Amino acid sequence: MLSFAVMKRLRHEKKIRVGFVALGCPKNMIDSEVMLARIGEAGFLIGADPDQADIVVINTCGFIEPAKQEALEAIRQAVKQKRRGKVHRVVVAGCLSQRMGKSLFKVTEEIDAVIGLDQRNVIGQILIDLISDSSFTNSPISGPAKENHSDSGRLLINPGHWAYLRISEGCDRHCAFCTIPSIRGRFRSKPIDQTEKEARELADSGVLELNLVAQDTTSYGKDLDNGYSLSDLIGRLEQIETLKWIRLLYLYPTSISDELIEMIVNCQKVLRYIDIPIQHISNDVLKAMHRPDRRETTMALIDRLRSAMPDVVLRTTLIVGYPGETEDDFEGLLDFVRWARFDALGCFSFSPEEGTPAASMQDVVPETIKQQRRKVLMLTQQQIAFEKAQALIGKELTCLVDVVGDDGTGQGRFYGQAPEIDSVCLIRDCSVEAGRFIRVRVIDTADYDLVVEQAGD
Repeated sequence: MLSFAVMKRLRHEKKIRVGFVALGCPKNMIDSEVMLARIGEAGFLIGADPDQADIVVINTCGFIEPAKQEALEAIRQAVKQKRRGKVHRVVVAGCLSQRMGKSLFKVTEEIDAVIGLDQRNVIGQILIDLISDSSFTNSPISGPAKENHSDSGRLLINPGHWAYLRISEGCDRHCAFCTIPSIRGRFRSKPIDQTEKEARELADSGVLELNLVAQDTTSYGKDLDNGYSLSDLIGRLEQIETLKWIRLLYLYPTSISDELIEMIVNCQKVLRYIDIPIQHISNDVLKAMHRPDRRETTMALIDRLRSAMPDVVLRTTLIVGYPGETEDDFEGLLDFVRWARFDALGCFSFSPEEGTPAASMQDVVPETIKQQRRKVLMLTQQQIAFEKAQALIGKELTCLVDVVGDDGTGQGRFYGQAPEIDSVCLIRDCSVEAGRFIRVRVIDTADYDLVVEQAGD
């Protein structure tokens, strides 16, 4: 293992290699991009293989149990490499750090530092202190943040033509199953001028597609003194000339107003792609989840969206196996999925998260039943998705090219495919480079993906 003296000398020679493991949701990815930029500004070399780096930073997710286990496995892998002498420092950041704090050191004593969400912007200095002082211990992790941090100056992980734009942080909803408020704090909108500035910075760097993210996108502006709303923000973003696509993610169903729908209809750049995390459709289950939406209002919302935008693409997220979910509740959910015919759907089996009201609820659904229900629901959705993909054969679409291989095979997306989340377009004989828009014709399907070829002029 390198001595502190050698680590200090290597840093001054700009040879300390930092490997970065980015886990979690798009909001976490933005944090990763900010941290990467701060690490680079501190003089470290970034992009090293995490199994061979001098320092490994793991930006974790701790939202649900599977994400927590994924993060713990990444930590164990880094520590394993440290024991072999291939890695010299292991630093853990992100939501799991915020949630568990210094109890993470109990997982393995070989972790060198645990960084909370409020320490994101000073990670470069923390790494300097870590290699400069053998007795360094980073400060205790504070509670959930109360202010918004700037996301300017990011080092984008993704292809440079698309990016996420965080418009708010935290959440004031009280869903009984959710850990986000305890990790990320109360809801707070990012000031509209700051948000527009960050969007222009991304556009100036070559970003063509902005994907707006938050824990609760539709609540944007409710806490701002000047009365700005999501519609006002979008109006500003539409004025950024080089931006071509604006995608709205995580729209809370009860907050999708007629005004917002009309705004989407009339905007030239906002995509007709609506991501609505519904969670369930049974009124009894929704009530137990502490959610205000009900079956009737959700179905009416879907009708309103499709009436206003016949070409709208709808995506949702559901939870099965919530405490007290009966067989009738689940059958009702299946009937709803068959009726709604979502273009894309993600489904989680319920996991009790420590500190949430749902964790102590009675009428626990056995794990085997939860997994069986999830399987049945996803097979039902698969048939719907395959039918929708087949119906697109012969259609022409506008596609944003994301990747082009050496053999000319490309991969891209039309407006109904969000990056990293949904299916893709597989482009045969792609003649343009990544980051360009092309017209394509759908000629086949490959499971969820569309097989396309460039259309003639």
